[in-house]
Amino acid sequence: MDPASQDINLNSPNKGLLSDTMTDVPVDTGTARTSIPEGLTEAEEEELRSELTKVEEEIVTLRQVLAAKERHCGELKRKLGLTPLDGLKQNLSKSWHDVQVSNAYVKTSEKLGEWNEKVTQSDLYLSASSTLEDWSEKLTHSEAYKKTQETLSQAGQKTSAALSNVGSAISRKLGDMRNSATFKSFEDRVGTIKSKVVGGRENGSDNLPSPTGSSDKPLQDHAPF
Repeated sequence: MDPASQDINLNSPNKGLLSDTMTDVPVDTGTARTSIPEGLTEAEEEELRSELTKVEEEIVTLRQVLAAKERHCGELKRKLGLTPLDGLKQNLSKSWHDVQVSNAYVKTSEKLGEWNEKVTQSDLYLSASSTLEDWSEKLTHSEAYKKTQETLSQAGQKTSAALSNVGSAISRKLGDMRNSATFKSFEDRVGTIKSKVVGGRENGSDNLPSPTGSSDKPLQDHAPF
């Protein structure tokens, strides 16, 4: 039989004797023989000591049973694939639920609700809210507020216009550059080199033609670009 499933009879003569695999938890009995306390007879002392010994044995037995139950619980969790983190989450969730349903939490929530209602219905709160609304209305209709809005709007429009002008200027400059004689001359040179390279490959020649054409005449040092 699994030690974790054994029923312990505290009145059994074999109580406290479980499997050898269980860990015995020592208990400080504190039953050293001393003088008889004042007000007790020797018989009463013997009876109390006997009862104390019995209770201490029961404590040892219960601790052994608890240790066996904990081991059995750990084995079941391992077989179910439950990790210590899952157990921690369950414990936290249960603890929070217990807090929410506790009388202290319920009373505190009710008290906070009452305080909130009293505050929001108080003359001071209503007066402060009304004053803030008046200030907000006066601010939005003030000349300074309107001028600030107009200034910000104009600044935004000017910024957009400046960015648009910059973009137009860049586009115009690129167009002028593309239509310039220097750029067209460069395009012509590139086209000539490309046609010669393609033609040389089609004719099976591995020698690339000179960028200046068939002649060995070097490029001008001050060619426009």
